[in-house]
Amino acid sequence: MGRDQVHPSRDDDGGSAAPEGIVVGVDGSDHSQCALVWAAREAERRRRPLHIVTAYSVPIFAASGLDGGYATVDDSVIREGAEAILKQALDKVAPYDIDVDASVENGDASGVLLEMSESAELLVFGTRGRGGFVGRLLGSVSSALPAHAKCPTVTVPLICADRLGETTDDKHVKAERAKSGSQPVEHVVVVGVDGSEQARVAVLEAADQAERLGAPLRVVCAVPQYSGSLAWVPAPMDREALFADIRVQLEAGVAWLKSHYPKLTVETQLVDGSPVEVLVEASRHVELVVVGTRGRGGFTGMLLGSTSDGILHHAKGPVLVVPDRDDPRLADRASFGPMLGAA
Repeated sequence: MGRDQVHPSRDDDGGSAAPEGIVVGVDGSDHSQCALVWAAREAERRRRPLHIVTAYSVPIFAASGLDGGYATVDDSVIREGAEAILKQALDKVAPYDIDVDASVENGDASGVLLEMSESAELLVFGTRGRGGFVGRLLGSVSSALPAHAKCPTVTVPLICADRLGETTDDKHVKAERAKSGSQPVEHVVVVGVDGSEQARVAVLEAADQAERLGAPLRVVCAVPQYSGSLAWVPAPMDREALFADIRVQLEAGVAWLKSHYPKLTVETQLVDGSPVEVLVEASRHVELVVVGTRGRGGFTGMLLGSTSDGILHHAKGPVLVVPDRDDPRLADRASFGPMLGAA
């Protein structure tokens, strides 16, 4: 059993230590409950502390009188509600063998988590909520957090409730389950690649995650019908020849990855089809889908751009988004053979 600690807003105490380890946003909704359980399990796997946070902002309403003034809601009432949500969250994760602390933050939900991403190892949140916290993260500012966070982020959709031991009466989840039926979760981590450096960074993070789970890693490259966004495709090019070239490059990538993760089981999957559709479908029945924040447009470049409601909004399982960053292990990739996207 880990320690529990609740502390007030950092604004109230003059600036407490920035949270490290895993940070999860909660608001008391079923969506955030799923995120909380996933985050607690991940903290236990990584043997890292868990920081639970809820955020609120006091609404201001224009007064109806002629004085042109404003009316505000009592801050203490809202704060008490936020503290009650944190207590419920702390009770829920009490059975896990992790160190836990929690805080109530006054401010914009996405802004709070973005600030915490500066020190956190991982941010976790649900796809929707009550509007006070995670309800806005994948709504009107759907790309803000995964695209701009300084650390990896995990989005946990409500449809994951059953695999996390949670229940929900959400009508959309019930309709989706009735449509697709019950599918067993395959013990595998899937990562999408497109030949970009960002995708290789995502592969390394996915390999770390697969090792933590004791699961194989499946490297997936989906090739849609040719468009200008596929920068590595010479035009015109025979599609069969293209696939043959990509297979060679994927094998070289696996050899590179195995040099850094010799005990990890790695498999590749080359798919003819829409990358977003392929990963959304995969998310139904795998432990985790991993993508980079940007790519060549054929895969992750689309995720947080014009089709930001693609994988993140339609995934049926947890999605880990990895920000672009330097990694010394990227330096020796070229020595293992041809690379997707190389000139």
